[in-house]
Formats: sequence, structure tokens, C-alpha cells
Amino acid sequence: MSNSVFDFSCPTPAGKERPLKDFKGKVLLIVNTASKCGFTPQFEGLEKLYEKYHDQGLEVLGFPCNQFGKQDPGSNDEIQEFCQLNYGVSFPMFGKIEVNGSGADPLFKHLKKEAPGTLGTQRIKWNFTKFLVDADGNVVKRYAPTVKPKDIEKDIEKLLA
Repeated sequence: MSNSVFDFSCPTPAGKERPLKDFKGKVLLIVNTASKCGFTPQFEGLEKLYEKYHDQGLEVLGFPCNQFGKQDPGSNDEIQEFCQLNYGVSFPMFGKIEVNGSGADPLFKHLKKEAPGTLGTQRIKWNFTKFLVDADGNVVKRYAPTVKPKDIEKDIEKLLA
């Protein structure tokens, strides 16, 4: 049984597994993303957080997901290109995954268990659900898709302090 997000590996856009222990000692903001969603402009805010706090120990990790309204239908390469061209995304993006159901990525099963949503629900409701993880790999908080990246800044600063 895993207690830390650093115990997981996730697929890169190229299909290789990347161990999250690569990010050990960093504060993580893990987000399930989509390229064709009403919340897609949040990529800009996520990138701003990444640029502002990366040198202090923040990593933003993006996980494309096509489970909500089929809003990320592209290939991993197309998704990467879209994020870079439209939002200048320089934070690590992973390969497309599922976050709900029997095919849910083990990382997201862990995140949902550690930080359930409203009324204890473990399902992720929509794209751009965010999970804040401390430098020891503990899930600290879950944020709804409607929470803008800039509104998480104070919580990030506390963990980086």
C-alpha cells in the first residue's frame, strides 16, 4: 500500500514510465487537464505559478484526460504542441490517462482516496481538478476545477516555506 505520491510512476507523452520520485523533495500541484474545455485557459495560470515558484521547489504536473465531454481527443504529441503553442506551458506534461473508473491511473486513485471531494466523493467531477502535495509526497488538499491557480498561491507558499 502506497503512502506517498513518490511511489508512483506515470506515462510520459512518449509512452515511457516516469517515476514521480524524480520530484522528491518538491511541492507538487497535480492537475488533470484538457485542451478543449472551458477551464483550458487555466493553463496560463498554472504556467505563471510554475514560473514564479519553480526555483523555490514547486512542480506543476499536467495529466491530459479525455473522460469529460471528450475534451482532450488529440494524441499526446498534439496535446503537448497545443499546450506549448497556446499557453507557453513549460511544466511537465504526462501522457493521456483516465482519472475515474476501472481504468483510472493508480496515481489518481491514490489522490482521490487521500483527498476526497465534497461529501467524501472520490470521483473527479471535471477537468482541472487540482491536488496539492507536500515535499514528502503527502496529499494536502484537493481543489475544484473552478478554483483558479492564483487562488492556490497562499497554500503553495505555506508548503514552500
